[in-house]
Amino acid sequence: MAELVPVEPFDIVVFGATGDLALRKLIPALFHRWCDGQISDDSRIVCASRDSMESSAFQELAATHVITAKTTSERKASWAEFAARLTYVSVDADSESAGWTDLAAALDPDESKIRLYYLALPPSIYGSICAGLAAHKLNTPNARIVLEKPIGSNYHTARAINDKVGEVFRENNIFRIDHYLGKETVQNLLILRFANYLFEPIWNANGIDHVQITVAESLGAGKRASYYDRSGALRDMVQNHLLQLACLVAMEPPASLDPDAVRTEKLKVLKALRPITAANVSQDVVRGQYQSGAVDGETVPGYAEEVGHASQTETFVGVRAHVDNWRWAGVPFYLRTGKRMAARRSEIIVQFKPIPHDVVGATEGAMRPNRLVIRLQPDEGVKLMLMTKDPGPGGLRLRYVPLNLAYAEHFDHDYPDAYERLLMAVVRGNLSLFMRRDEVEAAWRWVDGIIQSWEDSQSKLYGYQAGTDGPTQSALLLAREEREWFDGLED
Repeated sequence: MAELVPVEPFDIVVFGATGDLALRKLIPALFHRWCDGQISDDSRIVCASRDSMESSAFQELAATHVITAKTTSERKASWAEFAARLTYVSVDADSESAGWTDLAAALDPDESKIRLYYLALPPSIYGSICAGLAAHKLNTPNARIVLEKPIGSNYHTARAINDKVGEVFRENNIFRIDHYLGKETVQNLLILRFANYLFEPIWNANGIDHVQITVAESLGAGKRASYYDRSGALRDMVQNHLLQLACLVAMEPPASLDPDAVRTEKLKVLKALRPITAANVSQDVVRGQYQSGAVDGETVPGYAEEVGHASQTETFVGVRAHVDNWRWAGVPFYLRTGKRMAARRSEIIVQFKPIPHDVVGATEGAMRPNRLVIRLQPDEGVKLMLMTKDPGPGGLRLRYVPLNLAYAEHFDHDYPDAYERLLMAVVRGNLSLFMRRDEVEAAWRWVDGIIQSWEDSQSKLYGYQAGTDGPTQSALLLAREEREWFDGLED
């Protein structure tokens, strides 16, 4: 197991502590890092929300989310000691006084100590929180702020939020989080590309036929329905998760893994994305909404039933994107994401070009292209799909098989999850796994073009049955060019 290096003592304030993100992800992440000895006893964890509550009541609330059937007996025994470190403070972001004095008192008075302010809140409140921190002189020199996605709902709102946060915090102290960038396989993508000579010479239009990126969810809108109905799949997933993954696949080799060197190369990819306009949106983008169906053997309602009214919000998006530069000229990037799909999975498929001439002449088995399959979830791993001879007599038979690196089989699987890793990166001040302001705004510019094109062309919203892989029209994005979606989990 890899060595877990302790971080410097720090104070963290989790704003929105009674919300779903904080209870399901952030508090458990801090608990596990504390159990593994990465968080020192002189670090402070302050949980802030508008709700009026005693610290003991919040500790009990947190326990219901942290301690589950999967929690080991050893960690269950550690919970009480960790929970005693959770201090709850009621703070009203829209008030100049309510709770801010109590918050200041809960923090270490040593202003040289690292402070983390995690905003697990709607982006519309980011400016108010930052103004409150500044007014009460809580933005100390070593203070860092973590912003959850999506930052804004378009380019203009994202820029306004960045301006407000930037009035209080320097850019190098702003950590715009995308938890996909904390996944082991996503980080490993850079190592696969730049630490192995095997791939880089053919990682271009000469060797790659196309790229597929899929982030599929089997769940519906659920508790997020009110937010989701204002957002949709394009804003909620494509603008951040899928475009960030595309950037890591398409970026040029940076001079080093210095944070700004990596982020500058990602920015170049975003700026090279071919605009999607009303003239080509119907050919390059498919939008859909799930209808009633069956998922995991259970009947589930359609999206309109979940939100309680007819809606034009898309729950599925399929996009054929192009990166207009020398490396990727003519190579399509197919992006798709959706809710209530057949299975929960996230994967990157890099499909290499077919062999120019079949010299094998096999009696059985079709020749298939090599594919690099990078699985983010549910089972992290990397597979390289190759053609090989099926052993035995009776003619030359071909078989399509993987060289398989399954993380659960080759490594101790109890390594930190994405949020755990990213929180420790914030304490260390490592910005390489976080988005820079210009990245966020460039991504919004491209996505805004799609949204405007939908409006200008009155783009059709296709229905798809829950438990399937989206509208049948999404297959046409690839079928027009004699390609098809590949499910890397089946082979």
